[in-house]
Amino acid sequence: MQIKRFIFIVLFGFYAQWAWATLPIQAWQTASGARVFFVENHDLPILDVSVEFAAGSGMDTADKSGCASLVQHLLSLGAGGLSEDQIATALADVGAQLKSQFDRDRAGIALRTLSSERERKQALDVFARVIQQPEFSRDVVLREKARVIASIKESSTKPDYIGERELMKMLYGSHPYGFNEMGEIDSLNRLQREDLAAFYRAYYVAKNAVIAIIGDVTRLEAAAIAEQLTEKLSVEGTNPEIPAVPIPAAGIKRIPHPATQSHIQMAYPGLRRSDPDYFPLLVGNHILGGGGFVSRLMEEIRQQRGLAYSVYSFFSPYKEQGPFQIGLQTKKEQSEEALTLTHKVLKEFVANGPTEEELKAAKQNIIGGFPLRIDSNSKILGFLSVIGFYRLPLTYLTDYLEAVEAVTTEQIRQAFQRRIQPDGMVTVIVGAIE
Repeated sequence: MQIKRFIFIVLFGFYAQWAWATLPIQAWQTASGARVFFVENHDLPILDVSVEFAAGSGMDTADKSGCASLVQHLLSLGAGGLSEDQIATALADVGAQLKSQFDRDRAGIALRTLSSERERKQALDVFARVIQQPEFSRDVVLREKARVIASIKESSTKPDYIGERELMKMLYGSHPYGFNEMGEIDSLNRLQREDLAAFYRAYYVAKNAVIAIIGDVTRLEAAAIAEQLTEKLSVEGTNPEIPAVPIPAAGIKRIPHPATQSHIQMAYPGLRRSDPDYFPLLVGNHILGGGGFVSRLMEEIRQQRGLAYSVYSFFSPYKEQGPFQIGLQTKKEQSEEALTLTHKVLKEFVANGPTEEELKAAKQNIIGGFPLRIDSNSKILGFLSVIGFYRLPLTYLTDYLEAVEAVTTEQIRQAFQRRIQPDGMVTVIVGAIE
């Protein structure tokens, strides 16, 4: 059945625009307790599979920051008796590819392969070893630690990296969401192979795993694949827990930098993936700063006053409160004016919400563009992983469109007032005038 058959677009009258998307998602658990989410699609002879664990940087500790990221990176660099070169060669031989996923909550890896028997079998054999039998060779660990440290040193000269790093420290303090995902140089230097292996044993376990599968296989074949990928995972392990996010102390940090422009970033604890205000905040942010050239921030800061080429805002929802961020770049001599105006626009939006005209345009943009977000197997795979990891309903893709259309201006105003305190924002200016 073609993916296009799962997308129903109803053309709309003057007052509303709908895009309904329904995917036949099948869900079950493996014998070891891993959760599986599957969409069957025989349009192309391709299979996409991802395995993700509750093993993101939020599982790090302050003295071992960077451990989670390094473990995820090393999965495919030696596993199950195969060296990293042998893994790469075996996958290239059948045209298969691996892709990594890592953030504050999740760590995992995805496979794309042809669905024909020889290619699929060889690719899945390698993938199963990578997921279940990483070796963390001491030589590879030392090499990759040095590579990451060199990358951090290089990035630490760039204003965007400096600003984001300081912003997260101000926003989260000692909370694990505030740790640098790549780690700190001191903690990386201390990490040993045993630390990586212990982290893997604790978090890369069946009960923490979510498997997403889409492509040219049957339900029975998908079940066999899921068992193959999890049969050697431990059924023990640590329960992944993220502490609640505290409210930060408001403040502005100005960091001198030789860049020609000032890089301004603002943040506040935003929303959880399960937050009941998710959709009012999603639509509201599209109006405020997520809608590109039609957003309120872009109109006020670029179009009306020419203070920045671009300005944006976004929410990053996680298991606990991910950041709500606003960012822009401006001439150094205009940085204070741009910051003041940005804060003014945000404060007015939180106080009064959007207009009906802005809401109508935002809904049209979000709903009208939604089919493009599920127009490939790889995009659907990403949705399956999110649905599974955050335990969202299987009807999420249909519910998404209905929820967007149901949002009102008053709901947006109330949601922003509940979640965002403009006077409580933390702010970093890199390239401030000394």
